Amino acid sequence: MEDRGGSFVAVRRISQGIERGNTCHSTSAEVVAGSAAWLGRGLSCVCAQRRESDARPSFDLTPAQEESLQRLQSRIDVAYDSSILEHQEALRALWHAAFPEEELHGLITEQWKEMGWQGKDPSTDFRGGGFISLENLLFFARNFPKSFQDLLRKQEGDRSMWEYPFAVAGVNITFMLIQMLDLEAVKPRTLVGATFLKFLSVHLTENESAFDLLYCITFKLMDNQWLAMRASCHAGIIYGF
Repeated sequence: MEDRGGSFVAVRRISQGIERGNTCHSTSAEVVAGSAAWLGRGLSCVCAQRRESDARPSFDLTPAQEESLQRLQSRIDVAYDSSILEHQEALRALWHAAFPEEELHGLITEQWKEMGWQGKDPSTDFRGGGFISLENLLFFARNFPKSFQDLLRKQEGDRSMWEYPFAVAGVNITFMLIQMLDLEAVKPRTLVGATFLKFLSVHLTENESAFDLLYCITFKLMDNQWLAMRASCHAGIIYGF
């Protein structure tokens, strides 16, 4: 995935991660600007299959998949704690990435509302997503700064008079992905969760940030959907996304 000019580009190379018998075929390199390529031929395909049955099958994990899931779960289990220096520094880093020209006056300040937190203390908004939701936002800001800034400042498309709160939306997206992929279970109980773990375990080193990358793509997709629906905060869709 690359941040080129005004485009948000996702690159997926998973030719070795899909079994020959899988009906959701993919090319060895898929590059799509502003779309869900990383999800499309894999996760969205199995989502459609999932709706055909109400059963919740259980999938056995390979050692590599189990290791990948446990590493990700160890991140998910960390709650945001405003007394931990690492968490404080990550929050400050997010501010500086978002507003490099504006000095932050403290971890509790009205300035945070500029980023789309509900109040002057962003730590109260992490309850649903935990520390990983802050890591996701920071990963997005550092790795795809142009796309991050476009979403933060609502610079693309025909915007509504009432817009969604950027930071709160980011936390909710983390929570939604964790639930959708069933990442808190001992082993996946849905096809979409099992497929994600397959991608995650193909190359452990390369896919260390797979969840963070999926987060970035999902955030962009959410914004595209928001624009397509001509939505506003009054519609309330961001809180149920």
